[in-house]
Amino acid sequence: MKDILEEIKKGESKTLEFKEILPNNKSIAKTVIAFSNAAGGKLIVGVTDKREIVGINEDIFEVKDKVISIIYESCCPKINPEIYTKNIDGKIILVIEVFKGSLVPYYLKAKGKEEGTYIRIGATNRVADYGNILNLERRRKNISYDEEIEYDVEYSKLDLGVLYHKFKKLGKEINEEKMLNMRLLKKDNEKIYPTKGLLILLGKYENVITKCSLFKGKNMSIFLDKKEYTGDLFSQLENIQIFIKTHLNLFAKIEGLQRNDYLEIPEVAIREALLNAMVHRDYSNEGRDIKVAIYEDRLEIISPGEFPLGISSENIYSGRSEIKNRVIAKVFKELNYIEQWGSGIVRILTLCEEYNLKKPKIEESGTFVGVTLFRKINTSKEIESTGKVLERDKSTGKVLERDKSTGKVLEPSQEEKILEYLKTNESIKKSEVEVLLKVKDSRARKILAEMVERGFIVKEGKGKLTHYKLTSEVE
Repeated sequence: MKDILEEIKKGESKTLEFKEILPNNKSIAKTVIAFSNAAGGKLIVGVTDKREIVGINEDIFEVKDKVISIIYESCCPKINPEIYTKNIDGKIILVIEVFKGSLVPYYLKAKGKEEGTYIRIGATNRVADYGNILNLERRRKNISYDEEIEYDVEYSKLDLGVLYHKFKKLGKEINEEKMLNMRLLKKDNEKIYPTKGLLILLGKYENVITKCSLFKGKNMSIFLDKKEYTGDLFSQLENIQIFIKTHLNLFAKIEGLQRNDYLEIPEVAIREALLNAMVHRDYSNEGRDIKVAIYEDRLEIISPGEFPLGISSENIYSGRSEIKNRVIAKVFKELNYIEQWGSGIVRILTLCEEYNLKKPKIEESGTFVGVTLFRKINTSKEIESTGKVLERDKSTGKVLERDKSTGKVLEPSQEEKILEYLKTNESIKKSEVEVLLKVKDSRARKILAEMVERGFIVKEGKGKLTHYKLTSEVE
């Protein structure tokens, strides 16, 4: 009894629907079908949209028989829900509990599969499109989208350099046999084909793109900066992190004799949120991409798709894990991007709590999943030992140092000058750093070495050909 009351108090959701009176035949069937095509759910008759329990005044046995008949005659394949009553303060409600189906897609018999398949979006039932139906059929076969073969691409013509480089960097071997075991490749009629997972990792599809934006204020009315990143997922991940680092504020800590700068949002939390978006996004939807937006008060990472089956807004914070893209997830795990299944969300929450930030928000909205990481309300942090304040200029996004006593804006940091230079130039040499910063050879070497170590830039070439570029991870 208590469980049902608690559910009713929470209101309608992806797994719960209320009806004040017994609805028409088609409405009941649509809801039952939508629940069966998802993770299941309950349709409760005798409760209003405002969560008021009014009960059923009709003969309850006749109502149950009618519901059973509607479901049996209208739904295909057959659906067998559990139908029972509950007495709450003298009022009888009818609960139609539907379980996750194994014969998906389920559909209205009268309309057929193409027009009669329904899915649950939020608290509503929607007609499934062709892509939704394909996803349901994959689920029945127990394969993920990225495990499917891409017959139109010749495996032998693919440049796999980035994968070889990533595995070699960890001292691991990657060969054809291992790629077959990881389902990056599959055999069909003795011929080897790439899977969609391999092509996604290499960035070969048009929708494998991430759009990053910096906005002024708390809404999208004024753009300050925009970038689009394509190519392999590893490079995208690094470039997105650079974009975010460039536009978030810093705070400084004096640790021992050294001043260390930290982002106002933990870098590891940002990385976990980005990995989550890449691993769990819906790549089958060709018209959508990942979006990263930085506002005055928050960082949002929006990924196409819904929560993995079985995951809800209630249990996602507990560390429960369901993998949507198995190939991509396995590769990221093999390359140590993912430490442990289900640990990412918990790590995000823990790190943000340690930074005294507002609890991150993770929510499903229609066919998107968004992660919101909140920024500090007061983003200027004093550096007491130097009498300076580090802050992010709201109009340009640049990091400024301001004198604590006079309020005068000081020169941009040396790192910032190099990063600004690399935004408009492909690379920079040590000799150019000496001129740009007006420093000697040894100081230029030290600055560049520190920036490489911190992941802002990469070193390329040898001897006189040595130069530095913004981090790309592809060598």
